[in-house]
Amino acid sequence: MTTQALPLATGAAGDALYKRVYWRLIPLLILCFIVAYYDRVNISFAKLQMQDELKFSDTVYGLGASLFFVGYILFEVPSNVILHRVGARKWIARIMISWGVASALMMFVATPFQFYAMRFIVGAMEAGFLPGVVLYFTYWFPPRRRARANSLFMTAISLSGVTGGPLAGWIMTHFAGLNGWSGWQWLFLLEGIPAVLLGFVVFFFLDDRPALAGWLAESEKRTIEADIAANESVAPAQHSLMRAFSDPRALFLSGVYFLILVGLGGVTFWMPQLIKNAGGLDTQTVGLVTAIPWLIGGLGMLAVAFNSDRSGERKWHLALCAIASGIGYAVSAAFPLDLIVAVAGLSLATLGILAIFPVFWTVPSTFLGGVAAASGIAFINSMGNLGSVFSPTFIGWVNDRTQSTQLAINVIAAMMVLAGILIVAFWPKKDTAKS
Repeated sequence: MTTQALPLATGAAGDALYKRVYWRLIPLLILCFIVAYYDRVNISFAKLQMQDELKFSDTVYGLGASLFFVGYILFEVPSNVILHRVGARKWIARIMISWGVASALMMFVATPFQFYAMRFIVGAMEAGFLPGVVLYFTYWFPPRRRARANSLFMTAISLSGVTGGPLAGWIMTHFAGLNGWSGWQWLFLLEGIPAVLLGFVVFFFLDDRPALAGWLAESEKRTIEADIAANESVAPAQHSLMRAFSDPRALFLSGVYFLILVGLGGVTFWMPQLIKNAGGLDTQTVGLVTAIPWLIGGLGMLAVAFNSDRSGERKWHLALCAIASGIGYAVSAAFPLDLIVAVAGLSLATLGILAIFPVFWTVPSTFLGGVAAASGIAFINSMGNLGSVFSPTFIGWVNDRTQSTQLAINVIAAMMVLAGILIVAFWPKKDTAKS
């Protein structure tokens, strides 16, 4: 019997089956991603204390924040290829345990060189987590359900922002001086430990593919596999490893993703400082206020992704979100000392950026399959993450020379608008994301 002859997961029965899959896989992966994002961006809160204590300039901070992504980029493609071969359960567990240990060791940095080295190592250890989960979802969900799965998973970015700011502010305020350590040192330690613990949970709880899931009946396993096979793009997916690096669509998506991650770097690594500058707030209050843009962004991301899945349309969802984000950045730059307007602008910027991700990551698997999907998704993410290298370094360098964030934020706003224009102008005439 061919997979196409098997019953497909459609209608109420299909929705019920995939609801079980969502609840089995996504809550754990959301929790993992929240912890990952804590360890990735807690440097933006640690900056509020460690920069003065260690006498780091904005340029040193920006370069150190960027070096995370250098390590991430160098190891991302091989990481995803290994995940495809050995399975998500073992490899995601390894990623989490190693990055948790490395992140906790950030508490001991004392010089710029140590700061640079440890940020690079944390990035290298975390390399492959996000593209690995995106790839993992292609084993479990057909294309028409992937934006929803991606959006549910990526609510972790918003949730980490909503909870991470207040948590970081609380740790840095209440643990400062305990055992002779500064608040920023406790922040790295206490937010590194959960990643290690969750790594062991992943190892014992996650299933690599439907065929290995003991909680599914045999008929349900075959139905999911048939559903995925029957709902792939009409154009045959490319499975060659080299095809992932030469397909014009992959190169186009890499360029667009570069611009998007320049935008993400602004809210990820500089939002606490921008809010502090606007309102003159203390560390704990800054942490609370940063939750507002992340909460609005998370809600908007879900709405955009669900609507994109319902309509099957991808291009205009992506383009309009990118342009909206650029407008939000421009507003925050125009009113740097007005806390309410600045937070409103940053909220729009965050919403636009976050809403892009779940829709964007439905696209590569529509024209890449097998090892090409594993390497292609990682390649696009790696090339895009050059934007994450550029963004914090550029902002820090400009801040040191102009003593203002306005010029750098306006440049980021322009790059987000450019991303939207490129999507409109050069999106393939046949919408490859449409299932």
